[in-house]
Amino acid sequence: MASLHVYSVLVVLLLTCGAVMATNENDQIIMEKNCETKMGLPYFLEAFTSIFETGSISNKCCVELVVLGKVCHSALVKRTLENPLFKDLRPATIIAKSIQTWNNCLALIDSPSPSA
Repeated sequence: MASLHVYSVLVVLLLTCGAVMATNENDQIIMEKNCETKMGLPYFLEAFTSIFETGSISNKCCVELVVLGKVCHSALVKRTLENPLFKDLRPATIIAKSIQTWNNCLALIDSPSPSA
Protein backbone atom coordinates (compact mmCIF):
# COMPACT_ATOMS: atom_id res chain seq x y z
CA MET A 1 0.00 0.00 0.00
CA ALA A 2 2.85 2.39 0.80
CA SER A 3 4.46 1.66 -2.56
CA LEU A 4 1.24 2.66 -4.33
CA HIS A 5 1.26 5.96 -2.44
CA VAL A 6 4.92 6.60 -3.33
CA TYR A 7 4.23 5.70 -6.95
CA SER A 8 1.26 8.12 -7.04
CA VAL A 9 3.38 10.91 -5.59
CA LEU A 10 6.11 10.29 -8.17
CA VAL A 11 3.62 10.38 -11.05
CA VAL A 12 2.15 13.65 -9.78
CA LEU A 13 5.64 15.14 -9.40
CA LEU A 14 6.67 14.11 -12.92
CA LEU A 15 3.49 15.51 -14.44
CA THR A 16 3.79 18.73 -12.47
CA CYS A 17 7.45 19.18 -13.35
CA GLY A 18 6.73 18.55 -17.03
CA ALA A 19 3.99 21.16 -17.06
CA VAL A 20 6.13 23.68 -15.18
CA MET A 21 9.09 23.07 -17.49
CA ALA A 22 6.91 23.61 -20.57
CA THR A 23 5.49 26.90 -19.31
CA ASN A 24 8.80 28.16 -17.95
CA GLU A 25 10.99 27.42 -20.97
CA ASN A 26 10.82 31.03 -22.13
CA ASP A 27 11.43 32.28 -18.58
CA GLN A 28 14.50 30.07 -18.36
CA ILE A 29 15.89 31.40 -21.63
CA ILE A 30 15.20 34.97 -20.53
CA MET A 31 16.89 34.40 -17.18
CA GLU A 32 19.93 32.52 -18.51
CA LYS A 33 20.61 35.06 -21.24
CA ASN A 34 19.77 38.11 -19.09
CA CYS A 35 17.34 39.21 -21.79
CA GLU A 36 15.51 41.73 -19.63
CA THR A 37 18.66 43.70 -18.88
CA LYS A 38 20.13 43.85 -22.40
CA MET A 39 17.70 46.45 -23.74
CA GLY A 40 16.73 49.78 -22.26
CA LEU A 41 13.11 50.22 -21.15
CA PRO A 42 12.28 52.94 -23.73
CA TYR A 43 13.47 50.67 -26.55
CA PHE A 44 11.72 47.66 -25.06
CA LEU A 45 8.46 49.63 -24.94
CA GLU A 46 8.94 50.88 -28.49
CA ALA A 47 9.54 47.36 -29.81
CA PHE A 48 6.61 46.03 -27.76
CA THR A 49 4.30 48.69 -29.17
CA SER A 50 5.36 47.98 -32.75
CA ILE A 51 4.71 44.24 -32.31
CA PHE A 52 1.70 44.05 -29.97
CA GLU A 53 -0.08 47.23 -30.99
CA THR A 54 0.62 49.55 -33.91
CA GLY A 55 3.62 51.72 -34.42
CA SER A 56 6.99 51.90 -36.03
CA ILE A 57 10.38 51.13 -34.62
CA SER A 58 13.25 53.61 -34.79
CA ASN A 59 16.69 52.82 -36.18
CA LYS A 60 18.23 53.13 -32.70
CA CYS A 61 15.67 50.73 -31.30
CA CYS A 62 16.44 48.31 -34.14
CA VAL A 63 20.10 48.40 -33.15
CA GLU A 64 19.12 47.61 -29.55
CA LEU A 65 16.81 44.80 -30.70
CA VAL A 66 19.51 43.15 -32.83
CA VAL A 67 22.01 43.44 -29.96
CA LEU A 68 19.39 41.80 -27.72
CA GLY A 69 19.45 38.83 -30.08
CA LYS A 70 16.86 36.71 -31.82
CA VAL A 71 16.64 34.10 -29.06
CA CYS A 72 15.86 36.73 -26.42
CA HIS A 73 13.51 38.57 -28.77
CA SER A 74 11.52 35.40 -29.48
CA ALA A 75 11.43 34.30 -25.84
CA LEU A 76 10.19 37.70 -24.67
CA VAL A 77 7.44 37.76 -27.31
CA LYS A 78 6.35 34.20 -26.51
CA ARG A 79 6.36 34.86 -22.77
CA THR A 80 4.22 37.95 -23.30
CA LEU A 81 1.76 35.89 -25.33
CA GLU A 82 1.47 33.48 -22.37
CA ASN A 83 0.28 36.35 -20.16
CA PRO A 84 -3.51 36.24 -19.60
CA LEU A 85 -3.68 39.98 -20.30
CA PHE A 86 -2.95 39.20 -23.94
CA LYS A 87 -5.29 36.20 -24.32
CA ASP A 88 -7.46 38.02 -26.87
CA LEU A 89 -4.58 38.55 -29.29
CA ARG A 90 -3.99 36.19 -32.18
CA PRO A 91 -0.65 34.50 -31.49
CA ALA A 92 -0.02 33.81 -35.19
CA THR A 93 -0.45 37.51 -36.01
CA ILE A 94 1.86 38.59 -33.18
CA ILE A 95 4.51 36.02 -34.12
CA ALA A 96 4.32 37.20 -37.75
CA LYS A 97 4.72 40.85 -36.66
CA SER A 98 7.59 39.83 -34.39
CA ILE A 99 9.40 38.06 -37.24
CA GLN A 100 8.74 40.97 -39.59
CA THR A 101 10.09 43.46 -37.04
CA TRP A 102 13.18 41.32 -36.46
CA ASN A 103 13.84 40.89 -40.20
CA ASN A 104 13.33 44.60 -40.89
CA CYS A 105 15.71 45.56 -38.10
CA LEU A 106 18.29 43.01 -39.18
CA ALA A 107 18.13 44.30 -42.76
CA LEU A 108 18.50 47.87 -41.52
CA ILE A 109 21.55 46.99 -39.42
CA ASP A 110 23.13 44.91 -42.18
CA SER A 111 22.62 47.51 -44.90
CA PRO A 112 25.47 49.91 -45.55
CA SER A 113 24.79 53.39 -44.27
CA PRO A 114 24.69 56.14 -46.88
CA SER A 115 27.84 58.21 -47.10
CA ALA A 116 27.69 61.75 -45.83
